[in-house]
Amino acid sequence: MNHNNKHILLTGGTGLIGSRLTEQLLKKGYRVSHLSRSAGKDARVTTFLWDIDKGGIADNCIDDVDIIVHLAGAGIADKPWTDRRKNEIIDSRTKSIELIYKLIDRKKNKVNSIISASAIGYYSDSGDELMTEDSPPSNDFMAKCCVAWEDAVDRGKKLNLRIVKFRTGVVLDKGGALAKMALPVKLYAGSPLGNGKQWIPWIHGHDVIDMYLFGIDNESLTGVYNMVAPNPVTNKQLTIAIAEQLHKPLWLPNVPAFFLKLLLGEMSTIVLASTKVSAEKIDDAGFKFKYPEITGALKEIYG
Repeated sequence: MNHNNKHILLTGGTGLIGSRLTEQLLKKGYRVSHLSRSAGKDARVTTFLWDIDKGGIADNCIDDVDIIVHLAGAGIADKPWTDRRKNEIIDSRTKSIELIYKLIDRKKNKVNSIISASAIGYYSDSGDELMTEDSPPSNDFMAKCCVAWEDAVDRGKKLNLRIVKFRTGVVLDKGGALAKMALPVKLYAGSPLGNGKQWIPWIHGHDVIDMYLFGIDNESLTGVYNMVAPNPVTNKQLTIAIAEQLHKPLWLPNVPAFFLKLLLGEMSTIVLASTKVSAEKIDDAGFKFKYPEITGALKEIYG
């Protein structure tokens, strides 16, 4: 299927999601370029260089580009949250898109859409309440980061661009978060975290890529959408589902919340926060989930 040679520029194109999305776009006949801090290794992709801290960007990176997919950002859980690291986490997401907008503003181009990642950290710890795209943001670090990120992306409206923001949930695939959750289970030491009642707004990795493709293909799609599966599970339900999939027993008591707070500090919100998120809006827009249920999702991953 050839998409009349539409040209897509990705930031964060070498990350986990970026590299998979690149692969699918190339398969579908799109032209793909990356904006990156270092030279690319993939001959099928043109790599343009930028330096977000110094404000440097290859002037010709937007030439002939139709859609920009903004996935760049320092890893949330890669390093402890010092003040410096918190600034890096926010700046890597906001200053990067600002650089792109400055370039779009001063140079002739045909960019018509920006499709950006955001995160369900926007809602943060919200108990059992079902969060929709209209729910207000929380006010902890994760939420402030998401608000700043989305605000930076929304500045593209002044440039008459179609803006789509996907608030991504916990992405389940072969590596990443799931591997960390499954490891204790594999070692017969699996147990729910905290009281285990906190909601996990999960989504299968394949559905993440499909949703980005949906956003790229559907020129009528605009605004913010939750990127989560339609059937959220609690931490305890997820732990049990992983154990069943791996045929391992769960015999340990829950890992106490205070221990996780001691271990992870402020970052413990990543595993202890309860965020129940609605997928209704993207569902109503016509998106079809391949993996709406946790059992099917885990079966595919561990199959």
